[in-house]
Amino acid sequence: MKLVIAVVQDKDSNRLSNALIKEGIRATKMASTGGFLRAGNTTFMIGIEDDRVQDVLEVIKSNCKVRDQLVTPVTPMGGTTDSYIPFPVEVQVGGAAVFIMPVERFEHF
Repeated sequence: MKLVIAVVQDKDSNRLSNALIKEGIRATKMASTGGFLRAGNTTFMIGIEDDRVQDVLEVIKSNCKVRDQLVTPVTPMGGTTDSYIPFPVEVQVGGAAVFIMPVERFEHF
C-alpha cells in the first residue's frame, strides 16, 4: 500500500476531486497554503494499493494543469523602498506536487 500526497492549486481541486470519485478512489482533502505565492492550495491524501498508484497519477495529471499567471513581487526587506517599483512577473502555477510514500500499516475502524 502507498500514501499519495498531492498538492494542487485550488482552481484544480474540485475537478480532481470529482475525477477521483468517478474512478472510485477515496481521498481526504485539506486546505493548505503555498509558500511562494502565498496562494490557496488543496492537499489530497490518498491511500491506495500498489497496483493502482499509476491510475491515481494519471487522474492527477489529466486534471491538474500548469498555467501562466502574473504576480507582483513582494517589496524587498531592508534598504530603501522609495525607488522600488514592483513590476508584475509571469510565473507558472498549477499542476501538482505529488509525493508517494510506502505505508507500513493501515487500519480503518
